[in-house]
Amino acid sequence: MNTREFLKDKKRIVIKIGSSTITHPATGSLNLKKMEQLVRVLTDLRNQGKDVILVSSGAIAVGRKSLGLTQKPKETKTKQACAAVGQARLMMVYQKLFAEYNQVPAQILMTKYTMFNEISRQNARNTFEELLDYGVIPIVNENDTVSTDELELEFGDNDTLSAIVSAVIDADLLILMSDIDGLYTDDPHTNPDATFIDVVEELTDELCSMGKGSASSVGTGGMATKLSAAKIATTAGTDMLIANGEDVEIIYDIMEGKQIGTLFKQNKSDSFNLLDYISTKQYNIQNK
Repeated sequence: MNTREFLKDKKRIVIKIGSSTITHPATGSLNLKKMEQLVRVLTDLRNQGKDVILVSSGAIAVGRKSLGLTQKPKETKTKQACAAVGQARLMMVYQKLFAEYNQVPAQILMTKYTMFNEISRQNARNTFEELLDYGVIPIVNENDTVSTDELELEFGDNDTLSAIVSAVIDADLLILMSDIDGLYTDDPHTNPDATFIDVVEELTDELCSMGKGSASSVGTGGMATKLSAAKIATTAGTDMLIANGEDVEIIYDIMEGKQIGTLFKQNKSDSFNLLDYISTKQYNIQNK
């Protein structure tokens, strides 16, 4: 029996792609082949009548490369400068690639404070809804050039941002494309006895404790931020899946209900309040 058959019927999908997925590890430059494949898959999903939202990391990594920095920047002002340069270049590439398939993308830059105010939060939702009605694919990123909270991981990286976006727009499914196949009982890169977890029915404290920090020199999110995202998404009523982004066409397999990655089943809570997760930092599972 295929326990993931229901994924075929998902209508509104948020897909988060990490910096390490769309850049070459040796150089930090954009992996244009993989980005072209991603754009083709997303456009194809849109052509099927699905609402598609992309949360894309990579601005700081692209800016860092453009400015000739060999190391991951540590100072906030340097990160902001990299983001300012990189965001423009990243969107330029996305625009050109989507144009090849006659698909219109849009850029949405968000900060944590957009969510604090009920009016601005509703305005953000209205913008998403209007863009989706027009058949546009919104590309979301944190507004790193003006906000320091996100750069200091108070927002929890784009993993958590994607979960917040999912909650705001009532997404059916959130897919986190990672550099790992899914959730394991331990880090499989260092522990060969780590066991793969296929489905998470409920996100327990024990599972949350399995989160590890990121070892990537490009990305900022580790498994802890993905578990944070799962906490928000599932409580808000969105199913979430972590899969390996090495081959972005794996998204097709996911949408066909194949046994790919770790599936976190939604446990919608009537008492869910997004502001509680943002203001009290309940979303941050990883200890600082």
